This record gives sequence, structure tokens and C-alpha cells, in this order.
Amino acid sequence: MPQHTQLPVAVIGAGPVGLAAAAHLAERGIEALVLERGARAGAAVREWGHVRLFSTWGELTDPAAERLLARTGWTRPEPGAYPTGAEWAERYLQPLADALGGRVRYGVTVTGVSRAGRDRVVDSGRQDQPFTVHLASARGGEDRSAVRAVIDASGTWSGPNPLGADGCPAAGERALAAEGLITYRVPDLGDAAVRARFAGRRTAVVGSGASAFTALAGLAGLAAEEPGTHAVWVLRRGLGASTFGGGEADRLPARGALGLRAKAAVEAGHATALTGFRVAAVERGGEGLVLVAEDGRRSAPVDRVVALTGLRPDLSFLSEVRLGLDERLSAPAALAPLIDPNVHSCGTVYPHGVKELSHPEEGVFLAGMKSYGRAPTFLALTGYEQVRSLAAALAGDLEAAHRVELTLPETGVCGGAGLFDETGAETGAGAGGAGGGCCAPSPALVQLGAAPAARGC
Repeated sequence: MPQHTQLPVAVIGAGPVGLAAAAHLAERGIEALVLERGARAGAAVREWGHVRLFSTWGELTDPAAERLLARTGWTRPEPGAYPTGAEWAERYLQPLADALGGRVRYGVTVTGVSRAGRDRVVDSGRQDQPFTVHLASARGGEDRSAVRAVIDASGTWSGPNPLGADGCPAAGERALAAEGLITYRVPDLGDAAVRARFAGRRTAVVGSGASAFTALAGLAGLAAEEPGTHAVWVLRRGLGASTFGGGEADRLPARGALGLRAKAAVEAGHATALTGFRVAAVERGGEGLVLVAEDGRRSAPVDRVVALTGLRPDLSFLSEVRLGLDERLSAPAALAPLIDPNVHSCGTVYPHGVKELSHPEEGVFLAGMKSYGRAPTFLALTGYEQVRSLAAALAGDLEAAHRVELTLPETGVCGGAGLFDETGAETGAGAGGAGGGCCAPSPALVQLGAAPAARGC
């Protein structure tokens, strides 16, 4: 690791994994500088605070963080209870940030990371230089901080994927999103103003994950109370045995129930499935918005579109450091084969740490959901294990850094069909999924990187 040991380690993001990183660094006697764009800890988590996780409190807290909090008189929540995102932020993340005290800076956005005096091209003297973190404050000022290493735990929440099936915005998408007719978050139907925008209207829900399940279930509940409310569920693949998840076979009951609620919404007629539909354009018609597929098919008119097609990382502020990323997932090259959704569809990745998270630029790490790039399933305890390993490596304790200190629970459910069109029945989901790549009991904890409903898995 770089030898500027008198300097702090920059941790980008005061979310669950970033704060855990700071707690582990503190235990190792390493000063951390946590840089948070929001005004409070867990700013991204608070944006989906209305969603209840289907992971329990026992699966949502980091051991080093708990040890730090214990010294403040913090009361550990009931391990078997399921918090909302807002409760997670208020009862754990904010107290943890408060316990870290001046190590956490709010209202600052990282605009660049570089080697001091060396751009990405320069080799000479590179490893002898500390890192410079470039900052912009909420008040418009600029600042720079010299640090010994950088742990980027900023997540992917700010980068929702577009509607377009080719990874780019569909024709017409940008303009309609600017008008608020296309949104990228699960609507908070408990908010009266939000509820009024969906009541009695037709909404297209695009996506096939737990976020889409939550949106469908919420709209079905609204339809039972507000006549004329209906959802059009737009799927790039067909309906199959695995479409709605594990159901009653899922050892995480709350997750299984979520899929069953989405299935009930379809069966009750509150939602209509539009399958094998890869969006190429969104057009404004006389009766609303019409989605156009790559094969020319057109949806019935809808009033609004909720796009829940996953998230992607912002790597722009890391352009002057040398990252070794997988060309498909934008994840660290050594980690990518373990999480590739073309092969893995049920979270079969094993615990990992500094070895899988290292880059050609020594001392720079992506952690948490950011480390998964475009891969959709990330587990909170996996993130906590990542930063435990990174803190050990930065302290020079390589034995601890390479040791696995996490045993993940099993879900008993293995299904899905990778990224494209196959249904579970066609690919043998449950006995291999996507060509047999998903064949072991999967770990199942909080899923941090997808849109709100996918916060627990």
C-alpha cells in the first residue's frame, strides 16, 4: 500500500458500507475521512425510506460498527425485525455517523481522484505520491484533500438504467422524463401527492426484479381502492416458473411474499403482463404514452412509466486513476466472473476482499454496490466483509485481509435466467438457471444496488 501513513483514508459515501469501512479503519487506528454528498448519513437509503426491507436487523449491521456504537449507549434493534429504509437510516446509519464524529463530512461531492501531480498517463514517481481528492461543496466552494488511499463506497443509486433495451435512453425518453412522466424509483403511494398521480391511471412498470414486484403490488393495492388504476408490466423475457421468485420455497419469507403479491396482482387483473418486449421508443399519443418495442409492437396507452431496470456506477470522477474493470460489468476484473448475471442469477458469489477488489492503481478500491458495477444483486454483509478485509490490508495485516470471516446463510432458492429473454422453464431455473451457472444455495441479505424494493434479497 502507499506509504503516506500519516494521511487519512478517504471513504466516499456515508451509506452502510462506507460507514462500516470507517468503523473498521478506526478499530485499526487508521484515520478515515468520510465524504458524503447528502446532508445526513444514508442519504440514498432515505430516498427509498418508505420501502420495508426483507432482510432483518440481524443482517443489516456491521460488527465493527456495533462495537463502536456500543460505547455510545446505542440500543441494538430486535435482530428478527424488518426495518424500513427510513428506520435503517435513523436507528443505525445516523447514530453510526454521529459516533464517527468529525470523520464524516456532509454536503461535499467528490469530483475527481488523482495521484498528486500525476495524471493517468504518468508512470514516473507515481507510487510515491499520495492521492488528491477533489471536492465541491454544496455552497459552491472547491477543496482538495491529500489521502493515503481511497475506498469508493458511493454506490450506484444516482445512476438508474434507462428504458432502452440497448442500454441507451429510448427515443423520446429524455424529454418525457424531464416532464416527470417517466420516473426511475418505486413510487411512495403512502404520500398523498404521489398517490394522486397514480390513482385512476394506467402505469407501465418496466423491469423484472424485486423493485418491479414492489411497484406492482403497490399499484394493485391502489387499484383495489381507486377504480381505473391499472399496471402494465413490461418484461424483456417471458413469464415462467421463476418470474415471481421463490414464493413459499424462499427461506426469506418477506422476499417470497413480495413475489407472490406481484403474482396476485397479475392474476387479479390489476396488472397486465407485456412479455418479450424490449423498449426502443416512447411516444406521446392522443390518449397517453405508447411504448414501442424493437420488433415494432406497440403498447396500449399509459399515463406514466416507472422504469425499474437496474442501476449503473458513476466512474467519471475516477478517470485519472488506473482501474482494472471488466468490460461488461464495470466491476473489478477479478470480481466480475463471480457476479456476472449472464451466469449467476441467485447470488452465488462467495465472500471476498482485497484480493478481488484491488486495481492496477494501488490504494484505490471500489466497495459495496459500486464494486458490483452493473451486476444487480449485492449483499450488505458481503459489503461489510469487503471493508473489513480492506481495512486489514491498509493496516498491513495481510493474514487478516485474506481470511474469510463471514458465513452467509442459505435461501434454499435458486432461479432466474440471466439477463435476456429466456423463461425459467426454458432454462431449467431452480436446477441451474442461465445455462447451469446458478447451482448452489444462495446467500440472501440486503440488496443495496437495485431500485428501492430490491433493498433486501
